[in-house]
Amino acid sequence: MFVLPPLPYSYDALEPYLDARTMEIHYDRHHRGYLNKTNELLQKHPELFKQTINDLLRHLDSIPEDIRHGLRNFGGGFANHTLFWTCMKPGGGGTPQGEVAHAIEQEFGSFDSFKDRFTGAARSLFGSGWTWLVVTSEHTLEIMTTQDQDTPLSYGKEPLLALDLWEHAYYLKYQNKRPDFITAWWHVVNWDTVEQLYKNAVS
Repeated sequence: MFVLPPLPYSYDALEPYLDARTMEIHYDRHHRGYLNKTNELLQKHPELFKQTINDLLRHLDSIPEDIRHGLRNFGGGFANHTLFWTCMKPGGGGTPQGEVAHAIEQEFGSFDSFKDRFTGAARSLFGSGWTWLVVTSEHTLEIMTTQDQDTPLSYGKEPLLALDLWEHAYYLKYQNKRPDFITAWWHVVNWDTVEQLYKNAVS
């Protein structure tokens, strides 16, 4: 069965931008809950455990119909959160370097333009979901949003950067002020992870 990857830092490591209590509940209850539901679903078709969760989500159409919708929701939540934690780090933020920085400039004109467009997409999302920086099948960069726990993997795109916009990601500290959470999140982005994922996606 799938297991919960360890959080790569302590619950309070992203203070003051993301508070420790929210991080604890988000990781140990929400993420673990998605994991448990995913494992429960896949026990009906245990041969699927031979694949990674990302590969299962890349090929949702081939998943048995009786668990497909559940896997889209719970498996998506498990995979999305697994990436989300790695997209942040203590002392993060700033600007990207390396190949992904060049690709961002090529696609969006400048990092500031990219940041403005990403922030705008995140602020415009209605309800629960995610905002992403992804690599398309043509190896170009794209900003996209998904509802609920849908993942870019299911649309043939590789996620590089993930921002969780469900209320459980920010409500204890920011209440209904989602724009404040989005602004704060930029201070903890882990551009090292984004760079490595970009290299993997285009290689």
